[in-house]
Amino acid sequence: MNNNIYPCIWLDKNGKEVADFYSDVFPNTKLTEDTGLVQMLSINGQQLMLLSAGREFKPNASISFLIANEDEQETERLFSRLAEGGIVLMPLDSYPFSSKYGWVRDKFGVTWQLYTGEKGNTDQYFVPTLMYVNEQNGRAKEAIAFYTQLFPNSTTENIMEYDGTEDTKGNVQHAQFTINGFTMACMDSSIDHSFNFDEGISLLVITQDQEEVDHYWNSMTADGGKESMCGWLKDKFGVSWQIVPRILLEATSQKDKAKAKKVMDAMMQMRKIDVATIERANA
Repeated sequence: MNNNIYPCIWLDKNGKEVADFYSDVFPNTKLTEDTGLVQMLSINGQQLMLLSAGREFKPNASISFLIANEDEQETERLFSRLAEGGIVLMPLDSYPFSSKYGWVRDKFGVTWQLYTGEKGNTDQYFVPTLMYVNEQNGRAKEAIAFYTQLFPNSTTENIMEYDGTEDTKGNVQHAQFTINGFTMACMDSSIDHSFNFDEGISLLVITQDQEEVDHYWNSMTADGGKESMCGWLKDKFGVSWQIVPRILLEATSQKDKAKAKKVMDAMMQMRKIDVATIERANA
């Protein structure tokens, strides 16, 4: 399973509570790291990062997580657990595309699509699903083309379009694609929504060297993308990404706390991560 790309959820300093809840809900789930600021979860071998950073951002339904099961009872169990203290967005029911499907926002604001059916060509337990709304509505196919050209080992699995009865004709109803072996999905929605893509849920890309950092950073910030701080950016569709060299992860999680702090302090001054500066801070 590709763990060089994984989602990050921005939380209000309650990452450990969220990690405990998800560990109880999802099978084969465990907390693998807890720095206080960051909690790393392994969910059936797939990584999910929880960032206990404060109240600046909250997750919303522009990026949800799709879990497919062939067992209806497991879909029902997951829906019931995730709905505890949350809000049902689409009731658990039979739909033309699934014998049992529901969409729920859990008590922490994270949205999940529970689907009874085949997983398709992926071994991931959950699939991040991007919804292009408001000004981004109708750009899902453009985004797929951009991401699959940007990342190596990328493919487009399928694209289902609306026929004009439920949404704008030609808009994407559901599409699945992979970027560097990591499976994602997307859709368009012509309904007015009160949210857009933001830092509440971002996608983290681990890079091997400065050349890879430059490749993703420069490509994603071009044509309307925006730089942020500490390796964060927004691409031209408004989706938030973190472009993080592996050495930064290793240096900030090392046992030598003085060195780790020195590296963290250096990183806090950066927009795009400079590998050479990180290496000097870690020397």
